[in-house]
Amino acid sequence: MKLHLQTPTANILTGFGEGWIRVGATEYRENLVLTPETVHPGWAPGGLQALAEDDFRALLEYRPEIVLIGTGKRQRFPHARFLRPLVEAQVGVEIMDTHAACRTFNILIAEERRVVAALVLD
Repeated sequence: MKLHLQTPTANILTGFGEGWIRVGATEYRENLVLTPETVHPGWAPGGLQALAEDDFRALLEYRPEIVLIGTGKRQRFPHARFLRPLVEAQVGVEIMDTHAACRTFNILIAEERRVVAALVLD
């Protein structure tokens, strides 16, 4: 198999650690929504426990095929009723810790999937 080095045309998560995420060469230290084309800092300013149904409904504006919810250091589940707008729109939803969501985002980007990651940092 012949491999070719390509410059990414989509946002790629290039690093993460305690309280930060790096997209390309830019480091973020706040919760954010990440799409293949854009980064939107400031999502969930009150943390996962302060989210409501409207916060998840707002993710539909990005027209995702799948939404990854990164819940911080450990996997925590928001109340199922909060996910209703995504389920009713037939959007796939995966809940995982933020580091797993970062790795999964990169895999789905490589597959050219329409993915949105909503990431909470601890």
